[in-house]
Amino acid sequence: MDRNIVYPFSIPLDTDILNINRNVMISIGYLAQALLGKNTVADGFACLPTFPSTMTVTVGPGCMTAMAVVDSSPYGSLSADTVDPLLKIGVNLEATSFSLTAPTVSGQSISYLIEAAYQEVDGNPTVLAYYNTSNPNSPFSGPNNSGAAQNTVRYQNVQLRLKAGIPAATGSQVIPAVDGSWVGLYAITVAYGQTSVGSSSILTLPSAPFLVWKLPSLCPGFASGVQNFTSSGTFVVPSGVSQIEVELWGGGSGSYASVAGLPSGGGSGGGYARKRITGLLPGQQIAVSVGSGGAGGTVAGAPAEPGGTSSFATYASATGGSLNYLATVSSPQNGATPAGVGVGGDANFNGSVGQAGILTQGGMGGAAPMGGAQNSGTTGNPGLFPGGGASGAGTGPTGTYPYNGAAGAGGFVIVRW
Repeated sequence: MDRNIVYPFSIPLDTDILNINRNVMISIGYLAQALLGKNTVADGFACLPTFPSTMTVTVGPGCMTAMAVVDSSPYGSLSADTVDPLLKIGVNLEATSFSLTAPTVSGQSISYLIEAAYQEVDGNPTVLAYYNTSNPNSPFSGPNNSGAAQNTVRYQNVQLRLKAGIPAATGSQVIPAVDGSWVGLYAITVAYGQTSVGSSSILTLPSAPFLVWKLPSLCPGFASGVQNFTSSGTFVVPSGVSQIEVELWGGGSGSYASVAGLPSGGGSGGGYARKRITGLLPGQQIAVSVGSGGAGGTVAGAPAEPGGTSSFATYASATGGSLNYLATVSSPQNGATPAGVGVGGDANFNGSVGQAGILTQGGMGGAAPMGGAQNSGTTGNPGLFPGGGASGAGTGPTGTYPYNGAAGAGGFVIVRW
């Protein structure tokens, strides 16, 4: 920001103060443009019904930005600057009230529009005292002692106005069009016979340029938010967020049932991937798939199943634990292999494979990265979350009894921003 230099005993000039004001305005305008861009942005201006409710609404204090020029007309002794563009900020410190009228025909409704525009106007005319060189103790009243009042403030505020639509049959009423150089903020619908306006009658227009985030909610790093997915769904990028980090675990595979004389092997764990994703837009929707754990085999003959793949759209994925191609319902002793893998991440890791069954003991279930391996038992034990493979089933102390296998653990997705 440019700063004026003044010296002791120098005669002060009106332009010293005027340039200070102009330089501050230019600096704030460029800072606002760096943060908000050149588009019109509004903040505040909450439209609320009165309490108790009447046919009046109030629009609270607020501010709005708009592209203009430094000064479209002379600013005191400073000449106009209509060449240099500048993002300007209009501020309303007081609330504005609007009264609405219901239609006079039964069955009709009317929609009102509240629109806003940046406004710059000179005002607060005052008769100023001027220095009288002939008699310093008796100042002139106005320039050349004319007694004329002069504007003393260049206001930069926001003009608000209410625009009425045309009454029509309820449901067919239309919101008035926004006028050129104005922006629409709210639509308010009033029906025949209505004697008060409540919050349900006030609609914020989808096109209203309200600021939906503030600096504290912006996320240059992480740790401001987290969302966990244990089932498939959709991640919606929060306001002010453009980058996230996602971790994915695939589902663990199930284990076969044992058969007489043959214990079953353990299921394998799902894979793991971690990825930082940039360039996202607030409100963007991203499909999240969470792989299920594979079903366990049964003594009735149902086979074990592999784990499902977890994915974050096409950015990264983690496959589920697979089944050993040598393992079957009638020959279940082999451990599951290969384990799941991570795909597309900045870091990708494999799960561990399940152990083969031996003697009368089922094999241990494999673990997903950062997960645990499942100990074996007589019957199969479910895999440990997230993404662990189930342990195999034993055959009892005499080695002659079949037991059911178990299901692998489901996958998991964590999103951080």
